[in-house]
Amino acid sequence: MDQQGMRIGLDALVASLRAAGEDTRLRILALLDQGELSVSDLTDILGQSQPRISRHLKLMAEAGLVVRHREGAWAFFRIADRDPAGQLARQIVGRVDPVDPVLAADRGRLAAVRSARAAVAQAYFDRHAAEWDRIRSLHVADDVVEAAILDCIGAEPVRALLDLGTGTGRLLALLAGRAGRLVGVDTNHAMLAVARANLERAGVIRAELRQGDIYALPVERGAFDLVLVHQVLHYLDDPGRAIREAALALAPGGKLVVVDFAPHGLEFLRERHAHRRLGFERAQVEAWFEDAGVEALDHRTLETAGEAGDKLTVSLWVGRGRRTAPGPVKEVA
Repeated sequence: MDQQGMRIGLDALVASLRAAGEDTRLRILALLDQGELSVSDLTDILGQSQPRISRHLKLMAEAGLVVRHREGAWAFFRIADRDPAGQLARQIVGRVDPVDPVLAADRGRLAAVRSARAAVAQAYFDRHAAEWDRIRSLHVADDVVEAAILDCIGAEPVRALLDLGTGTGRLLALLAGRAGRLVGVDTNHAMLAVARANLERAGVIRAELRQGDIYALPVERGAFDLVLVHQVLHYLDDPGRAIREAALALAPGGKLVVVDFAPHGLEFLRERHAHRRLGFERAQVEAWFEDAGVEALDHRTLETAGEAGDKLTVSLWVGRGRRTAPGPVKEVA
């Protein structure tokens, strides 16, 4: 019986046990128990060829033990936590002696892989840090914005959280202790590498990171009781379409929180930093909410000291999704 009280059929159970019952596949499952990994990561850690590792992963995916998602030319794998077979995989790994020398050596190589990945991510961050710091200096501190987000969310438990435009993964790390499931989506592979390294450093090992289009999200519809859209809309040609897509991901009655800038006149952000929109009026975002079937609940502004023309005001909009499911669940690879 899995963690949710569901039972797994006899044929599926036999297939799952066969798929897990091989030493390399058990080692892969033990590594994936520590978080999602790419085929390249697994070949480096296990010292086996890419075709061989791929065959093992294919067999386990067919048995429902692991799931795959694409990130550009890369494929990442994780244990299928929402499948009874994946929950069985967690139980099997949990029965293995944690000090087993083979698994201990694998964990040591995993740490080295993560360290190298963190170095690459940090180099990318360092190359862009100056421009990000310049923008951050124009508005209230990140911790003030994050405190306002937490207040908007309230004390309700979060079963599943979706962070659109996850960037460095900061909000996923902030809310890791409050959400049962964490999913971050970003269009930029390099930013996802930064997020992955940051989350691993913070000990958040079961977050799901996916590369995808905000207009065609690579997630299930109606599955998330909290969706965050943090400092994303001003980069988009069609923010209303993005909000409609975000609303489709909301579970019935789920919350949508949008954070972006109020209207401003800082043209250099458009010229140098690819901002398509120079902020948004409250009424405009609330109209997009209405079009998406989201009820506007709250609006807040966070201002910083200084001349109005030289500073940015951060706005937060909170809405609640429709109380009925939005339609068929989108299949996710």
